[in-house]
Amino acid sequence: MIGPEMTTKIVARRANKIFPSVAGPVTAIRDFDLEVAEGEFVCIVGPSGCGKSTFLRILAELETLTSGEVRILPGADPSKPLNNVVFQEYAIFPWKTVIDNVAFGLQMRGASKKERYATADEWLGRVGLRKFAHYYPSQLSGGMKQRVSIARALANDPEVLLMDEPLGALDAQTRAVLQEELLRIWEASRKTVVYITHSIEEAVLLGDRVVIMTAHPGTNKAAFEVDLPRPRTIKTSSTAAFAELSGAIWEALQDEVRRAMASQL
Repeated sequence: MIGPEMTTKIVARRANKIFPSVAGPVTAIRDFDLEVAEGEFVCIVGPSGCGKSTFLRILAELETLTSGEVRILPGADPSKPLNNVVFQEYAIFPWKTVIDNVAFGLQMRGASKKERYATADEWLGRVGLRKFAHYYPSQLSGGMKQRVSIARALANDPEVLLMDEPLGALDAQTRAVLQEELLRIWEASRKTVVYITHSIEEAVLLGDRVVIMTAHPGTNKAAFEVDLPRPRTIKTSSTAAFAELSGAIWEALQDEVRRAMASQL
């Protein structure tokens, strides 16, 4: 919940999205509500097919809303992009080098060559890829490609970072390393983040708040404040408080997972 001293950055009120299909209209999300404060890291968790990614795409203006309201409130600097999206797939240009990929958003905004490459070099340093600046994506591992995607989004200095299971396709060890890197980067930048994940443990590790969506059609089920001290590391996941909160979230989520599975039979 957003306190009186916090500034609201994202608002969703009674958001509905209906897709047409050969079998008739399909409601992806129904009357979904959300408020996110500036600088808050909110994780959305729900069963497969509940509309999590659809909501994120509406936030990113990649899908249109059927009814209701979803908006990101602009900040004081109109030159900054409102949002950037990091998807599970490595959405980087295979024909561009790593540094050119990271500098791309700044180039689209009209930044000078000197400025955009200096900024790209800085972010490559932050994600540990500076020595790979002139490699091509085909020469990188999956984890490295995703670090390029994250660096490109952050180099563009968006007001809001939208992340759709950005670590979901990675192996467990690479995922743990990138979770810690993401925590470190977020601590330094304090961007407003909406993060979609299937992993309760990832949501608790990263987020200030975990929002649970119901099975299809997705709407609000519950929300949990993550009252774990920051800065966090992977070691945080071994604490009793972490296990207790993760268990409470699963208690709220498990019926929705079962409903989603039953609907597929």
